[in-house]
Amino acid sequence: MSTFSVTTVNVNGIRAAVKERSAENLGLLPWLAELDSDAVALQEIRATEEQAREALAPALDQGWQLQMSESTVKGHAGVGVLTRVEPTTVRAGFGSAEFDSLGRYLEVDVPTATGPITVASLYLPKGAVDPAHTSTATETDERKFAEKKRFLDEFGAHLASTRAAGCHAIVGGDWNIAPAENDLKAFKTNKRSPGFLPHEREWIASLLDDGWADVMRDLTGDVPGPYTWWSWRGKSFDNDAGWRIDFHLVTPALAASAVKSYVHRPSAYDLRWSDHSAVTTVFDI
Repeated sequence: MSTFSVTTVNVNGIRAAVKERSAENLGLLPWLAELDSDAVALQEIRATEEQAREALAPALDQGWQLQMSESTVKGHAGVGVLTRVEPTTVRAGFGSAEFDSLGRYLEVDVPTATGPITVASLYLPKGAVDPAHTSTATETDERKFAEKKRFLDEFGAHLASTRAAGCHAIVGGDWNIAPAENDLKAFKTNKRSPGFLPHEREWIASLLDDGWADVMRDLTGDVPGPYTWWSWRGKSFDNDAGWRIDFHLVTPALAASAVKSYVHRPSAYDLRWSDHSAVTTVFDI
């Protein structure tokens, strides 16, 4: 038996993430060089593929393979998957006329000794407040709220098809939804905030009902956190007032082999190179 490890991280702009911020904070590249994972799902790359390859050049020189789906909107979104071995298949998007060109989903088939494993990177839209529950919603709020609902409908259908196909799949990403009260510290004051709206949590629950497994929650139990995103503002990070919106959903047979899932939380605010922390899940295969 061997292990297969997958990491997901929203880099908040790959060109910014690789910059050295101080003698102690050397950015993403040294962290990646020490990472013992077989695949890394990247979100919010916010660069062209050429720019991303330039930013990640030291890692690519060390053997990482990059597959990417960039957005047609300059400086926006963009997802990728780094793998140790060349994927057998790469699929950008999920068959959506609206979303496939916006750099929000990419999946690759990674060969392993026990067969292929699909590793996907997801950057789900943030959305906005529900216009039906506020008198201050703007036209932009209405547009973003409706956009996220359409994405959930279309992407949910794709996940249902993937689940029904019976393949081994890991969807890692920035889901921009905290599934339950234990997934954000200030849940009482965020019940009308995007990312914790009732229909968003119900959507995640429907995926779990269909057999997808939230392996981090399954392994850690029903406890607060561990959180993966904290605002840059104030003392959110120091007080651990965060949200768990970065995680892996995994098909059931593969999820049963998950042995560990953890957050790469920096020990101090000044050591962050993104407002998100990476999440790694380890499987015995």
